[in-house]
Amino acid sequence: MSTLITNAPAQKVWVRKEYLRDMRDGHGEYVLGYWVSIKSLPGRCFYFETFIPSYGALYDKLPISAFLVWDSDHPETPETPTPDLPLEELQFWNCFSYDITTLEKNLTYTMGWEIRTKTHGSLSGDYLFTIDSFNGDRSRTDLSFAETPDEHKSFNVIALRNGQFAAYPNNRCCITDPSLSPEELKTPDFLVSTRYFNVEYPNAKWGRLGESEDYFWETKTETKSKYKFTVYTPHENDEKFDR
Repeated sequence: MSTLITNAPAQKVWVRKEYLRDMRDGHGEYVLGYWVSIKSLPGRCFYFETFIPSYGALYDKLPISAFLVWDSDHPETPETPTPDLPLEELQFWNCFSYDITTLEKNLTYTMGWEIRTKTHGSLSGDYLFTIDSFNGDRSRTDLSFAETPDEHKSFNVIALRNGQFAAYPNNRCCITDPSLSPEELKTPDFLVSTRYFNVEYPNAKWGRLGESEDYFWETKTETKSKYKFTVYTPHENDEKFDR
């Protein structure tokens, strides 16, 4: 079954009102909201469904550029972001698949995050959650690259210090921990993974489960080694022993 829509972790946000007015007017105005769900359509950016309490409304299909971070130091109105990044700088890739899931990467949750933007250098922020793609229905053709090793990307949603949100892949993020990270980081020289790895390859040298009806089965290698032994020949200088 396809998972076109997934729940979003509740996040208090400011919504730029022009996005609620089809970009016709409302510029410079903001409305308080809460993220509800996220929709994934291949070839488009993620669409966020948002609850707007003052109107008692759910507003769907807003891109990540429609939102600003709610800041307790400025609870009545947000500050204008500097720099104010356009949509293509906030989400690096379009959606890969109709099938998505959201998760929180616990180990990196409290670490320092920094994204490498296309034209504005590095920007720091706080990690919120990750959106990942997959092919959720094996009965239909997978037309996406969601499960192709060298094309797949996950989307880490970051609340940036400039007041905006971003959805960036791992290879455009730098993550540091005060305890685990050294003072000076190395520059990654990694290559993109292009391989499919599996442990159930045909003609395995260790044997196959289908050749045994035992539950705690032994491989051919284990069976052969089990009956191997060395014949001991007494040496003339050895002490006598009972036979």
